[in-house]
Amino acid sequence: MANPGALRRDPWGKGARGAANSSTTARRGAGFLEIGPVSYTICAGMRLPVKHWFAAAFVAGAVAMSPGATDAAGDWKIIKVNGSDYLSVENVSQFYGLPAEVASSGNALESGAAKSPLEFVSGSREVIINGARSWLCFPVIEHEGRFLVSRTDVSKTIEPLVRPHRVPNVGKLRTVVLDPGHGGHDKGQVSRYGCEKDFALDVARKVRSMLQATGLRVILTREGDYFVPLEVRAQIANAARDSIFVSIHFNATNDDPAATGFEIFSLTPRGAPSTSDSAVAPSALSLQPGSEVDAQSLALSACIYHSLLGHIPEFDRGIKRARFAVLRLTRVPAVLIEGGFLTERGDGRLIANKDWRAKLAHAIRVGIESYRALGTKKQPPLVVADYRRQAGSEPTEPAGSNGGLKEADASVMELVGKWKFLPPAPTSAPRASIESAPIVP
Repeated sequence: MANPGALRRDPWGKGARGAANSSTTARRGAGFLEIGPVSYTICAGMRLPVKHWFAAAFVAGAVAMSPGATDAAGDWKIIKVNGSDYLSVENVSQFYGLPAEVASSGNALESGAAKSPLEFVSGSREVIINGARSWLCFPVIEHEGRFLVSRTDVSKTIEPLVRPHRVPNVGKLRTVVLDPGHGGHDKGQVSRYGCEKDFALDVARKVRSMLQATGLRVILTREGDYFVPLEVRAQIANAARDSIFVSIHFNATNDDPAATGFEIFSLTPRGAPSTSDSAVAPSALSLQPGSEVDAQSLALSACIYHSLLGHIPEFDRGIKRARFAVLRLTRVPAVLIEGGFLTERGDGRLIANKDWRAKLAHAIRVGIESYRALGTKKQPPLVVADYRRQAGSEPTEPAGSNGGLKEADASVMELVGKWKFLPPAPTSAPRASIESAPIVP
């Protein structure tokens, strides 16, 4: 799937109207912040001195986050700015018992170098949460000496990413619907090594075998090289009991041939911009419906994404929001994975390598199992650092394709026929035609 705005390079701990004054208090009696149809029980946190570095001292993070401890902490301090509700970064830090840092505007965050569980950038929607990049609905703002996060993001982004194990009905899972993107006449993106539709199907088949071995029921939206309408893919997931929907794609961009890395999407909340939207002013917001399982979808995104980054050393592009058709039409927890860029030479060679695709399938399977465990263990899932510690002190090198096409694709050749993989004539080195390829998920 094409990405028009590609980036270069490279522990889980607008609301209701308030009064006319600039700061109002969310009382413990109310006990929650409510955004649309979704509510989270969020008790209050004590206010801390305003600094760029917020590192509160706690006896234990688990105690600080327990219901009794949070009840004793005080109140959320809701700050009104131009009619919108915000919470200070120090208030968020105190509530979750997690140190937080705010970088100056224009600074780039590096997930691998994150020093705090919560790292924000002033004036930006970019945030690092537990070692993985994510994207807020609205930028962090500075107001009267404080850094503020929108109330929407506290309940819709930060809460399910920091505490996915506390999301209602999370991990309720009997059936996994795997959706290999594109198919048939819709090739998806194209590289000199092959087509997105074939790579996606191969990964989905590998994930299916792995999940079936754990006792889960697995459905593929397509079993071969044919096109399935997007609404039918969603209907398959909606018809399955206690299901999740995982759409598998590979990325491409016209703008930056060096763009690389993983990213994952769930549906944009109602009243918020998607990650790729440049306009974030309230007057420009879309009122398209959100999802009743928004928090579960974001928890699923987090579980899969941390597994991806923890098992494969790819660039972290982040946990994102979008209004892709398969996400809009699906009424169960749903995500769309972008497993690297076919338009980047290194990524393209890796994607074409069957061993690397097996690693990708394994990481997706582990992420799904991590999500499933949320419903039974009721404990925080593993994060990037945990997976890397399990594998050793340093990430392993990704599987590469040393010799090019003949090593790259024995399994895909079985799907589409060897004749499609004949090397091009020496005089012709055609570039992938991104413009002509369908880019809908």
